[in-house]
Amino acid sequence: MTEQLWVDIAFYVIATLLIVSAFAVVTLPRIVHSALALVFFFFAIAALYVLLNAEFIAAVQIIIYVGAVTVLFLFAIMLTSRSYLPDSNPTNRQWAFAGLVSAALLFVFLVVLTGAQWPAGQQPPTYTTGPLGQLLLNQFLLPFEIVAVLLLIAMIGAIVIAKEK
Repeated sequence: MTEQLWVDIAFYVIATLLIVSAFAVVTLPRIVHSALALVFFFFAIAALYVLLNAEFIAAVQIIIYVGAVTVLFLFAIMLTSRSYLPDSNPTNRQWAFAGLVSAALLFVFLVVLTGAQWPAGQQPPTYTTGPLGQLLLNQFLLPFEIVAVLLLIAMIGAIVIAKEK
């Protein structure tokens, strides 16, 4: 089998995992299970970045979204007393309207995507992280350090709030 066939198979497997995990996020009855399905969704997005030869973006996706955002969600969920109830993620009464809007949006996307001209045979660009590192450590050093200190303060504040409960 050719390499392109393996890439196509991997894409369809990852796309299926994306759709299933996204559906699980919004339909599971327990909010903790929804948050764990979100972890699978973020990992699948990172896998798509790997298929696009953007390994740095995939690593950032895993570090920031899986490692930070989802952990923050899980801490917030676990600190609430309702997270252990069997129906902690109740369904919304407007699910029918949301489904109708989603179906209309899917139709618009399909019309646009089928009518687009897709150039074939182009090689994807190769990206390096060197210029990004130079920008972060030269031109944007002060904002980078300010954000790091701000995140540290937020983490310390979250720990203090969690210990008071």
